[in-house]
Amino acid sequence: MFPVQARTRHLPAYAIAALSVGMLLSSAVWAMPAPQQAASKASAAPAPKRDLTGVWQLQGTGSAESAVPDKDMPPMTPWAKVRFDAEKPGYGPRGAPGGNDPILQCDPIGFPRIMYMPLPMEFVQVPGRMVQFFEREHEYRTIWTDGRSLPQDADPTWYGYAIGRWEGDDTFVVESSGFNDKTWLAPTGYPHSEDMRITERYRRLDSDTIQYQITITDPTAYARPAVGPPRIYKRKPGAELEELPCVWSEENSFTKRIREPAASKPAK
Repeated sequence: MFPVQARTRHLPAYAIAALSVGMLLSSAVWAMPAPQQAASKASAAPAPKRDLTGVWQLQGTGSAESAVPDKDMPPMTPWAKVRFDAEKPGYGPRGAPGGNDPILQCDPIGFPRIMYMPLPMEFVQVPGRMVQFFEREHEYRTIWTDGRSLPQDADPTWYGYAIGRWEGDDTFVVESSGFNDKTWLAPTGYPHSEDMRITERYRRLDSDTIQYQITITDPTAYARPAVGPPRIYKRKPGAELEELPCVWSEENSFTKRIREPAASKPAK
């Protein structure tokens, strides 16, 4: 996992202060007695039908996370094991100086890894498509909803090719393929191939809550599908996404000042 310093180094001081206040408020909510928590949940309005519009943020640890916990990842194929052994994360139990995580070079973080970063994303619905905007990298992803099928020979890209449909009035199901193999699935270096296909389920529980679950199928890399646990995204009314591109000069400076010295220290 990335430390808080890593994800806030590009943020202005007021944004860091706001983040700190938000974390304190979150802790306060968790500290509420059970009746107060129940009342808070009961106050959420019902989910609108077939609508994910708004700014949302993962309710996680506050650091970069994995789609599937390492302990739940399926066995790797020989092809994937060779790739995994060559990966050198910048942080965590496998962290090493000179890490080769693609994002350390300002390469796109790609999908689905961007879904598990501690930064917001926004859904915008227009006829024929759903557009997903991400604060990190100031990136976007198109999910086609006009009834088309996934292409059989899509050019491999960082974010793949996605189509979506509604199941009932509250669950948006997304199928994706056409990914390149240049990204990692997790900060610990799990690879994937260009054969990867992803199924996502966004279930709107109420006006402020999405339950998100992902299944990653990649027979070139794994013996069976990798299934992520259900995760919660909360709506952020009135929030606006900030510009947060990866700036190579800042990334390189941070690597030299912070990341490499930290990675060289032996784990306790």
